[in-house]
Amino acid sequence: MPEEDGLDKKKSHRARQAGVKAVKKKLKVKKDSGNTKESNLTARQRNPKAFAINSVQRAERNFRRKEDITAKKQHIPVVDQTPDEPPPVLIAVVGPPKVGKTTLINNLIKNFTRTNVTDIRGPITIVTSKKRRITLLECNNDINSMIDIAKCADLVLLLCDASYGFEMEIFEFLNICQVHGMPKIMGVLTHLDMIKNPKQLRKRKKELKHRFWTEVYDGAKLFYLSGLLHGEYLRNEVKNLGRFISVMKFRPLSWRGAHSYLLVDRVEDVTNTDLIRRNPKCDREIILYGYVRGVPMKQEHSVHIAGLGDARIEELSAIPDPCPLPGTEKKRSLLEKERLLYAPMSGVGGIVYDKDAVYIELQGSHSHKEKTADAAEQEQLVGKLIDKKQTVDMQIEEQEFRLFSDGSAIKSKDYKDDSDIDEDEDNIEDDEDDSGVDDEDNVSVNSGGEFADGNWRDEDSEGEAAESDNNSSDDEEYQHVDELKSKHKRSVADEDGDEDKDEDSDQEEEKILANSMSWKENLAQKARESFLQRHSEAKNIMRLVYGCYTQSESKKNKFDGNKNADSDSEEELGGLFKVVAKKQSDLQKEKDIRDKMEHCFYEDFSGSTRNWLDEENKAALKNCFVTGKWKASEDAETLLRLDDLSDAESEVYGDFEDLETGEKHIGNSGVEEPHDSKETNSDVMAEGNAEENTRKRRMTRVEEENLTKAELMAKKLKLKAKFDAEYDNKDGSKEDDGRIKGDHDYYEGLKADAQKQSELNKSEFAALDPELRIQIEGFRPGLYVRLGFRAIPAEFIENFDPSYPVLVGGLNMTEENIGYVNCKVKKHRWYKKILKTGDPLIISLGWRRFQTVPIYAKIEDNFRHRYLKYTPNHVTCSMTFWGPITPQNTGFLALQTVRHDLEEMKRLGFRIAATGSVSEMDKSAQIMKKLKLVGQPFKIYKKTAFIKGMFNTGLEVAKFEGAKIKTVSGIRGQIKKAHHEPEGSFRATFEDKILLSDIVFCRTWFRVDVSRFYTPITSLLLPPDQKSQWQGMKTLGQLKRERNIHNQAQPDSQYIEIKREPKIFKPLTIPKALQRALPYKDKPKLGPLTDKKTQELERIAVIRSPHEQKVAKMMNMIETNYKDKRKRDKMETKIRLKQFRAEKRIEEMRKMKRQKEVRKKISRAISKMRKKQDT
Repeated sequence: MPEEDGLDKKKSHRARQAGVKAVKKKLKVKKDSGNTKESNLTARQRNPKAFAINSVQRAERNFRRKEDITAKKQHIPVVDQTPDEPPPVLIAVVGPPKVGKTTLINNLIKNFTRTNVTDIRGPITIVTSKKRRITLLECNNDINSMIDIAKCADLVLLLCDASYGFEMEIFEFLNICQVHGMPKIMGVLTHLDMIKNPKQLRKRKKELKHRFWTEVYDGAKLFYLSGLLHGEYLRNEVKNLGRFISVMKFRPLSWRGAHSYLLVDRVEDVTNTDLIRRNPKCDREIILYGYVRGVPMKQEHSVHIAGLGDARIEELSAIPDPCPLPGTEKKRSLLEKERLLYAPMSGVGGIVYDKDAVYIELQGSHSHKEKTADAAEQEQLVGKLIDKKQTVDMQIEEQEFRLFSDGSAIKSKDYKDDSDIDEDEDNIEDDEDDSGVDDEDNVSVNSGGEFADGNWRDEDSEGEAAESDNNSSDDEEYQHVDELKSKHKRSVADEDGDEDKDEDSDQEEEKILANSMSWKENLAQKARESFLQRHSEAKNIMRLVYGCYTQSESKKNKFDGNKNADSDSEEELGGLFKVVAKKQSDLQKEKDIRDKMEHCFYEDFSGSTRNWLDEENKAALKNCFVTGKWKASEDAETLLRLDDLSDAESEVYGDFEDLETGEKHIGNSGVEEPHDSKETNSDVMAEGNAEENTRKRRMTRVEEENLTKAELMAKKLKLKAKFDAEYDNKDGSKEDDGRIKGDHDYYEGLKADAQKQSELNKSEFAALDPELRIQIEGFRPGLYVRLGFRAIPAEFIENFDPSYPVLVGGLNMTEENIGYVNCKVKKHRWYKKILKTGDPLIISLGWRRFQTVPIYAKIEDNFRHRYLKYTPNHVTCSMTFWGPITPQNTGFLALQTVRHDLEEMKRLGFRIAATGSVSEMDKSAQIMKKLKLVGQPFKIYKKTAFIKGMFNTGLEVAKFEGAKIKTVSGIRGQIKKAHHEPEGSFRATFEDKILLSDIVFCRTWFRVDVSRFYTPITSLLLPPDQKSQWQGMKTLGQLKRERNIHNQAQPDSQYIEIKREPKIFKPLTIPKALQRALPYKDKPKLGPLTDKKTQELERIAVIRSPHEQKVAKMMNMIETNYKDKRKRDKMETKIRLKQFRAEKRIEEMRKMKRQKEVRKKISRAISKMRKKQDT
């Protein structure tokens, strides 16, 4: 069967186990293994004569060919920015309708996952190997989808019907890819079984392959799917295609390497259902899911949703990967097989990950249970709740109650329960306890109550105010007390309505008076505490150098620790749970202890002085000197040894000779490593890891001075190793194998630098906590993220179609602005029409697709942008439009329409109108249009002339004084002054005398404004059946054709036949005096001596006699009669010749007919004779 034939594999080669060759091989291996010296040598090294060069020219050719092949494979090394867990490879299946795109995707999914997917809708992510995932996406026959997919696809499978050939959609998609960054493209030929003739099939394959190479590049991979078997492609061919996909490598593209983007594979509408019920067209709050690609994505950057518009990210968070790579997490038994395939839009995959939950789709018996009566009643209750226009709280507050029939209604919202007030107060206390304010600095609302209105001061601040205002009078104090009393009364009246207001106010007054007079108590103690406080806030050099606490602080810390232990034991709940909470006051006390200075000068206040005669105190004091051991890795002995080592290594005192004694001293070539150098090096490495980030940049002079001896020694050794690696013979240890090798050190160095930079980029944030890394770096590529957006039009959700891709592209800071963009553009040679200035144009630039009104111009030699009405053919020109600011050299393409209209597509053929790139980004445009002012002279005086018809008033002439003018014949001039009659005329001077028939021009330039028109294409908001029918601004020609409007003929534009009378020039007359002076050869000799007219005038008139008149009349009559007779004879002769020729022609035809009959008879007779002879 053909299926079995397709599954057969070629037999692998089996080496001979017996025979002459096998015996020779075994002896050779045994001999090589016995000779230990030659066992590691290659055949070329053992027998170099066998590999000697026979021909130098042939060896040179081979070497050149090898180097050419190597150079062609070399590319400029690019830093690999692929993360450890890259996002799935995005594979787009593109092609015209009915070429087998869905069938191919189904077969690839079945090849990788052994699963059938009935409905292909949206992206489908599958795991193909241990380190690679792919996302398959089908591109429908819409130019918008083709543009979006070309911007994000990593690999494109370009399907073509081999029986029909390449269609226009394929060429359009290739042009789109060339503009927006060429991904990897693999061609796939289908419907090969429609060509029955094998020879014709081979010829067709060859033609399509070379045409595909012309469009992509020579050697581009082209697969052949020979046919269908039971509705599927042959398994071997699909497996071969899948193997190529699994090992494909991709080069980074410049635009994607500078922007973050994602392809949405799941959409959720999280808008409040009550809002939707009230207003179905309200703006929605949506959640988009997808893998981050490109560069890390940050929430503060804006994004552009292709087909919708720009949007701000309201929420951005990473969620667990719904399709993880094998080994990234533990195996689970729940739907482990389905985790290899993730296609939420196609309804495949039982698990859906959300931000705070995992949803499992239960099907089968769970979804087909019959509804009971209780369930039906519950549904009715829920339906009634949904139909309510207000929430439950609002309905309860609006409830009314009447005690008596004629009494007033009591509403629920007018009364509030006391328990709610107590709960509110408790909540306020909890909020204050949890706030980040210290207890020592703040006074809570419940402690005292007199500072409830916010104008409070703590006790310390009151004491300080009392000290600072010692001279203040008692009246001011009492006045202050009265103010506080009044404020307290207002606050108490607002908070509760108890009857003991007066008693509380009296008690508060007594407290405030006591506090106000307490500043005079313990003045010495307060002064001492303030002095200590000021010193504790200052930087203590002793503390910075020695870093130890005093005994009083250590005792205090022990006491506080015991107290905390007791409090922790008290806070246990039921012996099972412990309340893990720490007051802010305890945290502040610990902070104060850490920040305090070394109280070495004030130990007498603590009551415990240190005895420096004790051995323990002496030992602690030893480390304070230079010879002490400051760190665990540094003591005096180690530092001295490192000093000696560094001096010997630096070779300052190398080999030298004492000139006085003549003694020669030889320096040590190497220094023995100290005994504990291993420990030292390990310590240095342990400290160096912590300081690795700081050493990546160049150290400052202060940092170099503060380095320890061990760090300096490590730095010197590192520099020496670097020097040896650069200048010593790196390949000295390797033996020469006798081959001729090229010099690829420069390229290998570039590759090594790129590899080193990529490793450095990956290791920079690898050790950080994931949340901290996301805050610093952003959401790196490969993460599955959840994007939240608000104020999205309702049509996006209502008209959502998974077959149309949703691409979310990140925008850099400059790309959010809109201004004038200057580009260089070239009309596509396949586009039939030329582009006109002022006609709307649809442009795909960056992530955006928008419509704008461009103006074309040509850059002249003086860098002036001259206005063009139409685009030139086969030549680039400048184009300026109002649109989003985009970086330079960003490619774009232009279309005149994106509607899928068959009649219009037949008329246009190729839809891509122009391609180009951004050249400048500025918010101004200087496009100048040439204007010619025309005038005619009406008075001429030698080189001065008066011109009219160019201007209307003398004011206009005054503005153009000094302007350059020119006649048609090329005579240049200048405008001087205005003339009084006629209005608008002026006097001008010229290089030479002009004529009244000359036309005078004045060339002027004026600025053309670019229309500020920019509208993004919102194709995703249209209904599913109209998504490919987006219509923006129409051109003037389209409007006129639709409304059947014809242009009115302008008289100036019509071509009129110009009748010019021949100009008669005067004859050249040479004066007689000049003729006499001329030599003989230059004197006029050919002309007549007398004029003919004068001769005729001088001729004598002859008058005939009557007889002569009769004779002349008779002769005229005879001559006329003769001429008429000759004419009749010619006509008759012509008629006779015509009749004769007709008779002759008839006779010839009869003669030919007789000859033909005779030839027939002769031929029959000859054939009869031959038959008789044959028989």
